[in-house]
Amino acid sequence: MKEYKFTAVIWKEDVGYVSKCSELGVASAGDTVEEALENLKEAIDLYIENAKELGILDDIRPAITSEKLTSAISVAI
Repeated sequence: MKEYKFTAVIWKEDVGYVSKCSELGVASAGDTVEEALENLKEAIDLYIENAKELGILDDIRPAITSEKLTSAISVAI
């Protein structure tokens, strides 16, 4: 089994935390940062398994195999 790396962005909402994988457009949530991250991992697993079952894994392969470059930036508003 091959392991892939994704970007997880997590932010605080009024109640709990939201987590999102920008490469796949998959999101989840949880009461804690850790729970939001674990729920996102599960959502990504389900997303990829569903893509396999639907025969569209090749359509999302660029998103799961490309090199990720991330950077934090600041913008004044």
